[in-house]
Order: sequence, then structure tokens, then C-alpha cells
Amino acid sequence: MTTATAAAADGGGRWLTDSFLALSDHTPEGLRAELIDGEIVLSPPPDGHHEHILSRVTRQFCLRTPDTVAFSFNKGLALPGSAADGPAHHVIPDLTAVAAAQGFRGTPAWMPPAGVVLTGEVTGGNPGRDRHGKRRCYAAAGIPCHLLVDRERRTVSLCTEPSGAEYTLIRTVPFGRPLPLVEPFGFALETADFG
Repeated sequence: MTTATAAAADGGGRWLTDSFLALSDHTPEGLRAELIDGEIVLSPPPDGHHEHILSRVTRQFCLRTPDTVAFSFNKGLALPGSAADGPAHHVIPDLTAVAAAQGFRGTPAWMPPAGVVLTGEVTGGNPGRDRHGKRRCYAAAGIPCHLLVDRERRTVSLCTEPSGAEYTLIRTVPFGRPLPLVEPFGFALETADFG
């Protein structure tokens, strides 16, 4: 994973966002570009274990969630920055859920968070960023639910009730135990084959 931090004396937030958007349009194939906490992050393709877990999670969501929810995998989200003059966060969750009535048709490459009901991450090359930086971005944007599968800690967490840049309710289970999900999902996520 490569990280670059940039600052500019003339309205740093806008300059950094514009620079990021220009870069993201020309990111080499196979890399994913994100702008998190003022850093441009380039990530390589995920490994097989990451994709195994993501496939198990998405299969359960697609089969067990009512048709009132639509899913996307690796959908770009443009989220408010940490400060009034700070750059917007541009993140790509592993899983994004919206109300089906809204759907994804016609949304821009970097979609605003309105209508997003859940984001999901499986820890990858920088577990700390997945655990903390991205979770804070989702909470600050008011996204009601965030799911984190932490491969290194062998846990799955559901974060709900965002307040400021944090979720006030976090329920965590170890791999092998089911994790009850809140509405509109209403099922227990099975984690037995995540290991």
C-alpha cells in the first residue's frame, strides 16, 4: 500500500480533493485509490482470504435481506471532510447497501452518503485504517451501520448509532459465532467459515 500526504497553502482541502480526483481517474489497473484523513492511499488487489470472506458476507446479505435493500461492491463514496476546510473523504467500502428505491443507477462514480444504510469492510493491507480511519469517516457521514470483519483479530463487529466521528454501539463476536444484524437486514450473519 502506498500513501501520499499533501498540503497546500491556498485552500489545501480543495486542492487535495482536485488532485485526488485527477489521480483516481488515471489509477493503474488493479490499484484502488482513496482519500482518507487527508492522505491519498493506493491499495493493491486484495488477497484470496479477503475475497473468500467478502464472498461469504455478500452471499448472505444478497440471499437473506429483503428486496428493499440494494448492494454494491467497491462503490466509491464521497463523504464530508473532518474539518470545514478539510478535503472530503473518498472511500471505497468493500460492501455498500442502500435503499432499493434509491438504488445505484445514475449515481456518480463518487456517490454522496445520502441513503447509504450500511458499509462493510474486510481488513486488508492496512488493518488500522480499516478499523479506525474508515470507520470514523462512515460515522461522521451518518451512515447508520458499519460492518467490520477483522481477519487479524478473527472478529466481526457491527457498529451502529453514529454520533460525531464514532459509532456509539459496537457489537463484536469472534469468528464462528453468529452476529445479529439490525433492521433492515434482520438476520444473524454466520461467521463459521471466515477463518
